[in-house]
Amino acid sequence: MIEPGGKGKVNELRKDDVFHASKIALLNALAAIKSVIDSLDSIEKIIKLTLYVSSENFFSNQHLVANGASSLLQEIFGERGVHARSAVGVTELPLDASLELELIVQYKQTKL
Repeated sequence: MIEPGGKGKVNELRKDDVFHASKIALLNALAAIKSVIDSLDSIEKIIKLTLYVSSENFFSNQHLVANGASSLLQEIFGERGVHARSAVGVTELPLDASLELELIVQYKQTKL
């Protein structure tokens, strides 16, 4: 797994750094999925991405932070990477993380 390295609340000054951290969080999510389904080629469609952003008061650009992960999904999967998305500002995340990413995918199961 790759370490995103983002701790603390996000504000306008940190949004570009956390934009890149959302890409790393996505790669970690894909690595976790790959460990279960053996190959990312089995993914038929990305259903939904949810990004939780630990935000300072008056920070309202959570959607711009989520653009990092969303654009990378479409770059990796093309049409299969088009997805629904939520970007949610929260007051706190576990371990003082700056963001947390949730990914729902549809995949074809290989025969046992």
